Amino acid sequence: MPTQPHKILAVVDDLMFTVKINDAAKRNGFEALFLKSEKDVLEKIKEAASPLIIIDLNSNSVNPLKLISKIKGSAEHKRINVIGYLSHVQGELKQQAQEAGADMVMARSAFSQNLLQILKRYSGKP
Repeated sequence: MPTQPHKILAVVDDLMFTVKINDAAKRNGFEALFLKSEKDVLEKIKEAASPLIIIDLNSNSVNPLKLISKIKGSAEHKRINVIGYLSHVQGELKQQAQEAGADMVMARSAFSQNLLQILKRYSGKP
């Protein structure tokens, strides 16, 4: 009987990044769930037992900093890794995301270029 794939939760508005994340997730044995509200993310965290949440820090569907703070401020969700990505010129937003508790904050270009390796790290695959 095959095991259920681990789930990655993603809050992403951009279709290009949705496709990239979905493809990289499948290649690493994950199922990517794309969510559009803070409520959905907080509900799915409980169901998915996800090791990873990816957040577009320029998302219009949620307040990314508030969401990161809620996730990392909860004792039961502290173990979840949060990766945020943004434009390379948004230094202040990067600092705010790190202060909110994001485990990793990357420029869009670096995130896109290294996505397969990033997800491989969380998949437990060699």
